Amino acid sequence: MKNRNKINAEFSMSSLTDIIFLLLIFFMLTANFVRIDNVDLPEADTQTVAALETTVTITKNGDYLLNGKKLPLSALQKELDRSIRRLENPQLAKIGIAAEKTVPWSKVMKIIDISRKLKKDAIILTKPTEQ
Repeated sequence: MKNRNKINAEFSMSSLTDIIFLLLIFFMLTANFVRIDNVDLPEADTQTVAALETTVTITKNGDYLLNGKKLPLSALQKELDRSIRRLENPQLAKIGIAAEKTVPWSKVMKIIDISRKLKKDAIILTKPTEQ
């Protein structure tokens, strides 16, 4: 008679790969993607990838848009603070600045000053140089 109580020490990897695949799909579907509305960004040689939950766009007309919503500069800090507080992890939030090529740097510096007051990092968004 054979002993039927032997323990099989093999491990099936197929279930593990299924779980990893499902997690990958979940994270891809729940990720936030940065949306920039037809802005001609300046070009840069370097590339930095950062997850941004909040984006301030400065158009060539001088309008400020917070995540696509037009706001006056006077209300931008309050709305930006409110937007960041609604995030899942507000301590790690970064502010993306998408300014058109023709926008004066003084307008960009106003957004950087607001981000300093909110104690958040500001990242100036660019597009890669065409080669």
